[in-house]
Amino acid sequence: MFDQFVKDVSGKEMYLIFSLWIFLVFFVVVSILLFITKKQYIDYMGDLPLEDGTPDASQSLPL
Repeated sequence: MFDQFVKDVSGKEMYLIFSLWIFLVFFVVVSILLFITKKQYIDYMGDLPLEDGTPDASQSLPL
């Protein structure tokens, strides 16, 4: 099915190579950002959907 769309396109190899390069550059950039981001920031962003601004019930109970 895909061959029907690209059989009349000249230079289709360039499109494939260009799309591969876009994917590789995106993957490398995301990988680099993943490794240089501080774990503290990742934990903070991960906890945001769980925090609604009210104190936790376990924190308000006296021990």
